[in-house]
Amino acid sequence: MDRRDFSKQSLLVGLGVLAGSAEGNRVKAANQRGNYYAEPSKNLPVRKFDVVVAGAGTAGVVAALAAARQGAKTILIEWKGYPGGTATEGGTALHSFYNLWKAFPGVKKRQVVKGIAQEIIDRLIKVGGTSGHAEMSMGFNYDSVCTAIDVEMYKLVTFEMLVEAGVNVCVNTIVAGAIMDGSRIRGVIAESRSGREAIYAKSFVDCTAYGDLAAFAGAKYTEPNDYAVCNSIGIGNVDVEKLHDYLKKHDALVQRAEGMRSGKDGQIVRLQGKTARLPDGFGREAGKIGMSMTTTTVHDNYFMFIKLNLKMSVSPTSRDAVAKAELELRKRQRKAVELFRKYVPGCEKAFIARTSPRLNIRRGRLIECDYDISHEDVIEGRHFDDDVFAYGFHDSAPRFQIKNGGTYGIPYKSLRVAGIENLLAAGMMITKDRRAHMSTRNTVCCMGQGQATGTAAALCAKNNCGTRELRYADLRESLEKNKVYFES
Repeated sequence: MDRRDFSKQSLLVGLGVLAGSAEGNRVKAANQRGNYYAEPSKNLPVRKFDVVVAGAGTAGVVAALAAARQGAKTILIEWKGYPGGTATEGGTALHSFYNLWKAFPGVKKRQVVKGIAQEIIDRLIKVGGTSGHAEMSMGFNYDSVCTAIDVEMYKLVTFEMLVEAGVNVCVNTIVAGAIMDGSRIRGVIAESRSGREAIYAKSFVDCTAYGDLAAFAGAKYTEPNDYAVCNSIGIGNVDVEKLHDYLKKHDALVQRAEGMRSGKDGQIVRLQGKTARLPDGFGREAGKIGMSMTTTTVHDNYFMFIKLNLKMSVSPTSRDAVAKAELELRKRQRKAVELFRKYVPGCEKAFIARTSPRLNIRRGRLIECDYDISHEDVIEGRHFDDDVFAYGFHDSAPRFQIKNGGTYGIPYKSLRVAGIENLLAAGMMITKDRRAHMSTRNTVCCMGQGQATGTAAALCAKNNCGTRELRYADLRESLEKNKVYFES
């Protein structure tokens, strides 16, 4: 479906060509016309808010918290039964709260992402749900710290924070369409087991990862399909130290960090191995199933993340292609556990303890915004006159690093969806150049984008203005007040 058809369908949705409840969804087959079915018009119940945040993932949680704390009446819509997104399902740790100081002797260590993102870590520390900002003792030319998390505690803690902030959290609910008035979004169509409803608001933030709301609203986008998809698993009944020794024995250990694990500090919380250096039986088979030998943990007998990657031939927005990929990834998960049992000491009785409810993406739709962050912006450490926070991590390090262990700025204009008056985007949907995207898509960067967009959306709603009419000075002042770090 091209963008024009997608937008046309969204408009029909917005006009009420949808049922208002499960009962109202019973319709007559007589409406079929050839290969199409004309869905009868229904009146939908309407709810009104100041800010709608679509998607409760890594960026969406922070966006909703930021908006609500500005005093905006905020609703957060999430299709799963919990918040968290990639942070809880697809990563290995949160990257990164710090600049890459350890790779550049003499460069000052500084935490460059603070604000709400750090509040989440503080809450996790209280419940033993994180390693803390554990410094890398090996492989620190990639990242200076590893912030590992207990994914189940992350879901709980962020859910509690959202409720405490007064966010109307709608889990098990999907955004099914946009109600448009020219280039302005008036509302979204939401659907759950309670039926369909129209949710009107003044400002909107798309944090769906797939760019669903932006696409419904008619924004321009492409689908690069330039990453593998994955479904990472948690593996229980394992021994972290023995995995470390196994990797070291075969000269395959390339990363290590020590931090808080099972209530004791100074324990291994991150390991990365180079698969190609492992014995043929393990290394060759791991390569076939796209298994990454990077894991983090905050528990003694648990690998929190083991990734199984799969490169799809088409975009992960394709339902039928994704169905095949889901099955293939679960086959790979089983094979991964078999490999650990067979080859890695201490893992003889390993089992799958956690999977994601669906495959994870690194990019779906790429949404066109007012400014596109370039590769040079990132590696040259450029800042802008409308920075909304600073960031210092690159997932392609050491090949690409930010100059001199510094930071670059995420400009506000890079979060404004082009052609739409009151829509912002946060997360992996921005940044065209894949090299730059290898920085901006990472979890802590997404969290920073979330605080910026949630704050901006709330200020726009308060001032009854569009995203481009918002005074940057007001946005900057609010972000600084809420502990966002700026380099300049």
